[in-house]
Amino acid sequence: MTQLSSEFDLIARHFTKPAANAVLGVGDDCALVDVTNGMDLAVSTDTMVSGTHFFPDVDPENLGHKTLAVNLSDIAAMGAMPYWAMLALTLPTVDHPWLKAFAKGFFDLAAEYNVSLIGGDTTRGPLTITVTIMGQVPTGAALRRNGAKVGNDVWVSGNVGDAALAVAHRHGKIVLRERDYREAVMRLYEPTPRVALGQALRGMATSAIDISDGLIADLGHICRLSGVGATVELGSIPVSEIGARHFNDDAGLTAIVAGGDDYELCFTAPANSRESIADLTDVLGVPLTRIGQIKRGKGVSLLGADGKPMKIDGRGYDHFSGT
Repeated sequence: MTQLSSEFDLIARHFTKPAANAVLGVGDDCALVDVTNGMDLAVSTDTMVSGTHFFPDVDPENLGHKTLAVNLSDIAAMGAMPYWAMLALTLPTVDHPWLKAFAKGFFDLAAEYNVSLIGGDTTRGPLTITVTIMGQVPTGAALRRNGAKVGNDVWVSGNVGDAALAVAHRHGKIVLRERDYREAVMRLYEPTPRVALGQALRGMATSAIDISDGLIADLGHICRLSGVGATVELGSIPVSEIGARHFNDDAGLTAIVAGGDDYELCFTAPANSRESIADLTDVLGVPLTRIGQIKRGKGVSLLGADGKPMKIDGRGYDHFSGT
């Protein structure tokens, strides 16, 4: 480990890249972006802290990927197109091999979605990573959390639960097979943001959210802001083979429905959209599963095979307790 002469050297060495979709990127007091008329600017910020949001022994390239992916997922949930990101790094020390690997993971994903890093900050302290991401969505077309209507279907993309099962394994709450853990931990550190899906759902979905804090908790946010309730059928929740092996034990089930870190999209849509939504599975190559329905009332009820509500801790991930 070596010490650079200044933060400017660190930025120049690892994080200065051409910003193709910005007027001015890294290197000045402010970035400059040209926001096109008829578009709304979508902006989101996420902070990740070592020991709270990721394990300290995470591979830095995986961490670079996840750092941007979780922000892209917020953009996806709004149906927006990502364009610009800003990165703030608090580092305990300067470790060039670590930074090189982190930057690779970050920029590889940025290139996939045509996102330009246009600024940020660096300082010394406990490892903390903050990304602000910006994108555009046609005025009035953004997906929001407050549009769910009684009678709407509840859908989810992909599979849920693998990332949370990896975390539960690390915390000793469940035991995964070695191979299962290796697969599950990659879902934790290399989530796939559903950007194309979010854009395809504009004008079709009535509400949407990304599953960062847990399926039940995040659907609960939609219900609260929309003034409705929801039922979710346990047997309809899509899980991987790993999830299926832990679906019938309490700790495994809790991780799957309440653990979070999936970064899939949960959304609502009218029943007459079922065929159009099913078509998206073929067009985008993303499995979409109808798991429940919006009802009158409050909160989310998880229904077992007998159709009766199940009691489960659905509070979701707590960013202050780290659970």
